[in-house]
Amino acid sequence: MANHTYGVHPHQVAELTLPEGEPPAAGWPVAVVVHGGFWTTANGGADRMVGLCADLVSRGWASWNVEYRRLGGGGDGGWPQTFGDVAAATDHLATLTGEPLDLTRVASIGHSAGGHLTLLDAARSGATVRVRATIAQAPVTDVLHAHALGGPGVEIIETFMGGSPETRADAYAAASPVQQLPLGVPTLVVQGELDDLVPTPMVTAFAEAAGEECELALLPGVGHFDHLEPDSPAWATVVDWIRRFG
Repeated sequence: MANHTYGVHPHQVAELTLPEGEPPAAGWPVAVVVHGGFWTTANGGADRMVGLCADLVSRGWASWNVEYRRLGGGGDGGWPQTFGDVAAATDHLATLTGEPLDLTRVASIGHSAGGHLTLLDAARSGATVRVRATIAQAPVTDVLHAHALGGPGVEIIETFMGGSPETRADAYAAASPVQQLPLGVPTLVVQGELDDLVPTPMVTAFAEAAGEECELALLPGVGHFDHLEPDSPAWATVVDWIRRFG
């Protein structure tokens, strides 16, 4: 594994891990992996995804575990720079010309706030590296909906967005994956029925609006953080789906 910087900020870094052995002639397929944490530095970082990355590597995927600017702790994050970092990190793969990577087989996987960012990245126009498929685990699919739920999360959302929906209406629309449909790539959304952090109705509404390009896996007995366990049913759903793109 090796760390690569894709910008000048200390958090603009990603870790590339390659499978062992001889790569395919075209190179290894790549999984862009993006952690969650409510867009803040208070809830851990890319280290949360290490177990999932190791499992992907064991299955013949190169993992690109992305860190990015977030709120708090000198993270310098917010909208749109946090999303811009995930886009820049994905495009940075094109500069790694010495690595055996097949950039025609790139998929993205994000958890929670990371799922929000990977869905937006899948919809991005003008990408240097275009993902072929995207997987969102318990994602924030509608920032306006999340704000309307009220509670302690409202302050974080307004800090991230730089204001309220009334003062930043265009930004809230741009930051909401449900407003970017169709994404234009096959999409899997994995949501646990026991998730008490990301509301299931918001997620299911996104999947319904996305139509045929999106598959929704609504899993009984699965909570918000079960997605991060490589031996969980939630992760088994991901690896079963992603193998068709590798």
